[in-house]
Amino acid sequence: MRDAISGLIGRYDQLGRYFDRSAIDSINAYLDESTLRIQAVELINGSAAEIVREASQRLFRDEPDLLLPGGNAYTTRRLAACLRDMDYFLRYASYALVAGDSTILNERVLNGLDDTYKSLGVPTGPTVRSIVLLGEVVSEMLLANGAASDQLATVLQPFDHLAKGLGETNVRQR
Repeated sequence: MRDAISGLIGRYDQLGRYFDRSAIDSINAYLDESTLRIQAVELINGSAAEIVREASQRLFRDEPDLLLPGGNAYTTRRLAACLRDMDYFLRYASYALVAGDSTILNERVLNGLDDTYKSLGVPTGPTVRSIVLLGEVVSEMLLANGAASDQLATVLQPFDHLAKGLGETNVRQR
């Protein structure tokens, strides 16, 4: 798994070039955001169950049919699979936060996921919505802990990448 720095080094090494101003600016941006990234990951690590619970409650409040007979979270087994997948997305988003590179999610999560979900009959829309909700809950918790609202785009990047990767657009409805 690569991070923002090793990816940058790899690109410049392939070109046989020294770092230019753009590369140095990228490194500075990554380092400037490091405190927020670590704060977000510590929050996720310490509150994962609470984050998943809150995001799932919001999802099921907005889409109660998922819990009714015929819904994709109906039965204990299906509900458990839904919550497991939400936890999975949250964990991988935390890896991408530390790495500072959301494209690592392509190989680790997204490649083949859409096909797998379709073959299992898992609806993509509610899955994407749950990922967006996870990002919102994490952001709200960071704000409550004193993070600046103008920094939250960094924290939302991996969640947005996952959501886009599953093929939905404009899911962040407020």
